[in-house]
Amino acid sequence: MSETIFMIHGMWAGSWAFEKYVPFFEERGYNCVAADLLYHDVDPKAPPPPELGTTGLEDYVDDLEAKIRKLPQPPIIMGHSMGGLLAQKLAARGLGKAIVLLTPASPAGIMALRWSVIVSFQEAFRRWGFWRTPFLASFDIMVYSVLHQTPVADQKLYYDRMVHESGRVIFEIGFWLVDTTNGAAVDETKVTTPMLVVGAGQDRITPAAVVRNVATKYAHVSEYHEFSEMAHNVIGEPGWEKVAGYTHEWLKGKGL
Repeated sequence: MSETIFMIHGMWAGSWAFEKYVPFFEERGYNCVAADLLYHDVDPKAPPPPELGTTGLEDYVDDLEAKIRKLPQPPIIMGHSMGGLLAQKLAARGLGKAIVLLTPASPAGIMALRWSVIVSFQEAFRRWGFWRTPFLASFDIMVYSVLHQTPVADQKLYYDRMVHESGRVIFEIGFWLVDTTNGAAVDETKVTTPMLVVGAGQDRITPAAVVRNVATKYAHVSEYHEFSEMAHNVIGEPGWEKVAGYTHEWLKGKGL
């Protein structure tokens, strides 16, 4: 039976974010399942579901776990950006035979608020009550934080597919020090499967220095690799093939 890769997208995205990775890995014999997070499989032009604003990381993880448990075998769990944090939380629940974190958001305990991160979320942080309402960054901020190495001709096309994100999860990730629910917490001692952590040298929203700390948290199972010339969108921007190819070779090295 072919190995299954369960792919988890990041903030503001949908399963479409893996549109390059799915055929890449399927051509190499994997069965790929690209999941949509709760309230993300919606029309980008429609008003966001009001429930989204107060949806937390644990809500996302519960929904993803239910989907994973319906699969015929434990999958390889691959997460990009916030999806990488969700993958960490799923791993701590004992799910997945291997974990791939692509420019992942960091869990509680790792200080991620570098200047470029603050700029990336400034529009949310300036709005009182952002932690309970859906949020979508402006086009200019999205270009700064995520799409600055995406061809200019494609930036607007990418942005137009983006949907609102939960203000609650932005708070849980960015302000874990004062989050009484500990939504972004991950117990690293419960993560026992092999893990690949990929950082990008030009990343502004999950800076490589932060991603290296994520790898260190799981040093007992993790391997870290950094693509110095890449930015955050390692699953879509030019050069994505190198990241996918490295990931494939790592999986083969693990017998997967």
